[in-house]
Amino acid sequence: MNQNWIVENLNSAFSTWNNRLTELWSLATTSPETFKGGAVWSVMQGIHSTLLGVGYGLLILFFAIALFKNTANFHELKRPEAAIHYLIRFVAAKALVGYGMEIMLKIFSICNGVVLQIAGRMSGISQAMVHLPGEIQTAIEEVGFLASIPLWLVTILGSLFILVLSFIMILTVYGRFFRLYSAPGRAAA
Repeated sequence: MNQNWIVENLNSAFSTWNNRLTELWSLATTSPETFKGGAVWSVMQGIHSTLLGVGYGLLILFFAIALFKNTANFHELKRPEAAIHYLIRFVAAKALVGYGMEIMLKIFSICNGVVLQIAGRMSGISQAMVHLPGEIQTAIEEVGFLASIPLWLVTILGSLFILVLSFIMILTVYGRFFRLYSAPGRAAA
């Protein structure tokens, strides 16, 4: 163990940063079904299946409203292009409501495959890990007491910055994951 407080503080900050990068990497390569042991996914599936009926009901209601609003009389629907137009809109909306979860899972699967391919070519996240170089560690250890006071201040500020930034990154990624996972439930409504 190193006896220099500045080197220990920098190594601790870099360790925190590396741990958060590893956590971000595992989040980016995790499928929705395995995120947090699948507990979140089971809740999302429950929400999705519950709101699916509501989504179909609203689909029919909005289709009927649009149909009655845009056709002053039913003579307009005698034209085949108008009837086909409404039918295509209804089928497209029904497909989005009914297959929204499957579409989202396919998009996640494609993106996950791309990320894993890129990671394989980069040899994982290990290239982005941060370590204190030996030359800098030696230079810090050779600094006298009075000259090390500004270095302590910079080290404390840098460590706080790294800590706050790493937690903001994690919270941002978790927030976006929850928003993405809840998207099928919102799409069904």
